[in-house]
Amino acid sequence: MSEGKKKSGFDLGRFTRQLVDNAGFIVKHTIPQFLEHELDADRVLRRTMSGLIDAAAARYPVDPGAEWKPGQPLELLLVGYSGTRNTGADVRVEEMIRQFRHLLGDDHLRLSILTLDPDKTRGYFAGVRQLSAPKLFPKFLFDVVHQHHGVVACEGSMFKSKFANALTTFMVGAIGLAGAEQKLAVGYGGEAGAMDPEVEAMVRRYCGQALVIARNTASVEVLKRLEIEASLGADTAWTFEPHAPEVGRELLVKAGWNGTSPVLVCCPINPFWWPVTADWKRGVEQALFKSHGKSHFSSVYFHADGPAVEAKQAAYIESLAKAIEHAQEKHGVFVALVGMEALDRKAAEALAKRLDKKKPADAARTPLFISDEHEHKTLVSVLRQAAVLVSSRYHAIVTSMPAGVPAVGVTMDERIRNLLGDAGLPELCIETSDAALGDKVAAGIDRVFADPASVKNALRKDVARQLRLMGTMGQTFVEAVRRRHPAFPIRPGLGRDGDPLAHLPPLSAELQALLVEFPSDTPTAAASAPVAPAPEEAATTSNGEAA
Repeated sequence: MSEGKKKSGFDLGRFTRQLVDNAGFIVKHTIPQFLEHELDADRVLRRTMSGLIDAAAARYPVDPGAEWKPGQPLELLLVGYSGTRNTGADVRVEEMIRQFRHLLGDDHLRLSILTLDPDKTRGYFAGVRQLSAPKLFPKFLFDVVHQHHGVVACEGSMFKSKFANALTTFMVGAIGLAGAEQKLAVGYGGEAGAMDPEVEAMVRRYCGQALVIARNTASVEVLKRLEIEASLGADTAWTFEPHAPEVGRELLVKAGWNGTSPVLVCCPINPFWWPVTADWKRGVEQALFKSHGKSHFSSVYFHADGPAVEAKQAAYIESLAKAIEHAQEKHGVFVALVGMEALDRKAAEALAKRLDKKKPADAARTPLFISDEHEHKTLVSVLRQAAVLVSSRYHAIVTSMPAGVPAVGVTMDERIRNLLGDAGLPELCIETSDAALGDKVAAGIDRVFADPASVKNALRKDVARQLRLMGTMGQTFVEAVRRRHPAFPIRPGLGRDGDPLAHLPPLSAELQALLVEFPSDTPTAAASAPVAPAPEEAATTSNGEAA
């Protein structure tokens, strides 16, 4: 055969080798990548939840589920992050319950709450039925929402990918199912932020029937961009009352406090092991061999881990330790560490170990107060004994602000930044990733001790503002109930035209005095955005009769 024919002819051997090579690449890379994408646990969870919301919408015309009728109590399902010993999550819900009871009345309201672990919420949420939620929740939500008249999503980080997409899917699932069945669907005092594209698309698609009352203006803007009805409210922990100061003082004295030295409370976390992500392979390995216990969160979900994460966390702990040692030397503080969630124990123990390293062998160890051993009222009582609080936990700052505890925030996201910025103290917030973290925290502590009165005044003034926002949130909630159920017996004076402060749960004498000390600068509207007109189905009672 001539050379020209060889070049132009079909080379079967070469073709076969290329086919085998391509097939090998497909088997080794393309198929596994496809399966990994399609079988990603978060993606499967979202698709399952989405399918069930669509199924609920299809079921509604023939089986609408529980429907409120005049004379019945309104049965609301509270859905949040309860059952993990997260102090902030539990305090938020305790105060929602008090506010809803105040607004709607015990005779007209029946509340249920989902808990991820009933043992960890035993003794909480008095008078509310607790329902144990499984880790694989879509079908459970499909059934339990059907049995209630409405849903209130309670989680603070309601629509965010910062911590776990599964948590946002949980919130969207509950709200979306309620909306699909034309029930009351409310997100209460939550936050919306950066989300993965698929998560954001799910929020946009299934939360359009809901009203979300957000705790900051940035969240309202995010929600409106997604075409979700949103108005401005507040977090709900502002009205929380802990145990008496004597409880916190007694615990600190037992831990070695002399009763007179200024107390520095620090609330550390691990800011670098978020978000939690799903991994089927590691989940199986953990179930069979317990080989990923260090990073295991729950089920097939794992914290971010590895040398880089460990190095960042070690630097964070070292920075906090140096700032605390500075405060011990300069201001003579007694130090206590508080873990606001059970997960914080690892960070608190690491910080305590570092602080105790330089102590004499017979010296008292740095005391730890962790939520897996102390309930929320006790922890907040301890927090309020502080002369200065150094915290990476948002609700440690929120629950101590009514007592005027000056705080230095060490933040991993926008929550603490917004909180202290709104109070006019942005200089007291430092990013966890700041290369000069230790020096800046020490400077913040010095700032507090140099002029504690001005810091306390700014924080207490902002508490008054937040209480009024919480009152307007109650007004908005009343209007949402009235819109959905025009025949519901709402007390005169409540709603859009009422006094915002009348929509707060009963307040302590201290909070009442604070509202007098810091009167509102401007009239407070019932909501920052008007409540939309009632849909046609809300213009009648649930049995189809005219309201």
